[in-house]
Amino acid sequence: MVQFSSIFTGFTKSIAIRNGKTSKHDVGREAADAMAKEAKKNEMMLTSSGCVAGVSENLAAAYSKGGKKGINQDRFIVWEDFGCQDGMIFCGVFDGHGPWGHLVAKRVRKLMPPALLRNWQKRVAHTMDGDGIGIDRSCNFQFDIWKHSYLNTCSIIDQELEQHADSFYSGTTALTLVRQGDLLVVANVGDSRAVLATTDDDGRLVSVQLTVDLKPNLPRESERIMQSRGRVLSCEDEPGVYRVWMPTVEGPGLAISRAFGDYYLKDFGLISEPELTSRNITHRDQFAILATDGVWDVMSNQEAVEIVSSTPKKEEAAKRLVESANCAWKRKRRGVPMDDISAICLFFHNIPPSKQQDCLKFEKKLT
Repeated sequence: MVQFSSIFTGFTKSIAIRNGKTSKHDVGREAADAMAKEAKKNEMMLTSSGCVAGVSENLAAAYSKGGKKGINQDRFIVWEDFGCQDGMIFCGVFDGHGPWGHLVAKRVRKLMPPALLRNWQKRVAHTMDGDGIGIDRSCNFQFDIWKHSYLNTCSIIDQELEQHADSFYSGTTALTLVRQGDLLVVANVGDSRAVLATTDDDGRLVSVQLTVDLKPNLPRESERIMQSRGRVLSCEDEPGVYRVWMPTVEGPGLAISRAFGDYYLKDFGLISEPELTSRNITHRDQFAILATDGVWDVMSNQEAVEIVSSTPKKEEAAKRLVESANCAWKRKRRGVPMDDISAICLFFHNIPPSKQQDCLKFEKKLT
């Protein structure tokens, strides 16, 4: 953390001198945006199907396939060496909805990583003494920093989105993950899902769900919505699908209880506050899957883990998972238009350097 703070501070000072600016907020934003551009230039950031592997143990594969409902509204991002930190990685999947959901998802994908980065840096700086010595490096302490950084980031993003008219009747979910050393932090807004693959005492690979699908009929979610005068109802033509509705106006309803955008429902219980969880990665933990509900609507957690683990080449794992979900849609939900399907598979351990070349070859094959 000390290393990042010194890098970030030097970077921000150079930008301030060059531009003649004194605003810490503007400088911090420019520095984070510049880091994002540099990461993309150096192929450490992934926003289209492929994989990325840094010098660390991380290898992340990502893939997206449009459904039958129109334009693909899913977006994703992987940023290796997040914020110039060796081995730190940021992953996120964003599932847009509504007529302009693809624009909202794309905007949140662009805004969240640099905003989180600068909020994290500020939080780290506040915990340091004058010399940057004596910092508590425990996972609980690090998680607390990430928690406050995420809460502030999501609040800022929702305020910024409010300036765009296309966010009034459209929105997006946001499921993101940060790995910092052995600490895994997951932040969830909506009903995309994160699943961990780990080994049990008998050596079997098992799934552990890291997030809760934030649906309106969850007791804690429905209570908040009803206290805000919103309604939670399931229509006759969609039995079992509960939506958030305005108090009196009929439609449109929303089948998730948390989202960015959708300002027509923000006064009636819909929020963009993320639900955060953390885990200390051990040698038993093999990989994590982040996927939009297009996967989980037709596949169990364990099925997804088994598909990923049985894929011969890790860089093809996300594609195989998405294609398997695509086949499951045709088999299990005939007559129902297939949803957009996106997934990121993040592998934790011992990735050989040769995998970097494999990733480049795989990305070229996808395009």
